[in-house]
Amino acid sequence: MPAAVGAVFAWPCRVYWEDTDAGGVVYHARYLHFLERARSEWFRARGIGQQRLREQEGIVFVVHRMELAFNAPARLDDLLSATVSIGDLRSASFSVRQQLVREPEPRALVEANVRIACLDAQRFRPRPIPNHLLQEITPA
Repeated sequence: MPAAVGAVFAWPCRVYWEDTDAGGVVYHARYLHFLERARSEWFRARGIGQQRLREQEGIVFVVHRMELAFNAPARLDDLLSATVSIGDLRSASFSVRQQLVREPEPRALVEANVRIACLDAQRFRPRPIPNHLLQEITPA
């Protein structure tokens, strides 16, 4: 189950064979899968259905930029917590800070800063984030 502590959303995930190399260490690109799932669940926990946004409001949220720091490896069978917290908000984009932490250790294995852009679903051009979504995205 997801957890929200203050303004931080956390999504649990497990490392499986498909995520690792022969030595049981997570492939660097697989960390993106864990981070993406956490962001998708973060949206869902706020009542924001991405498919509904595309179909009914004509907008999509896409990753515009991502910075990653790989601090330590995750390994086969690790239980990870993928966190999401809001950074800054702009008219057509916002940033989130994310971490992957091995439970129960407090150290972040991976840290990410992600810029999310709001686009018109037809033209794939930037557009302002609707006010009702800004209210859902902004931490309480």
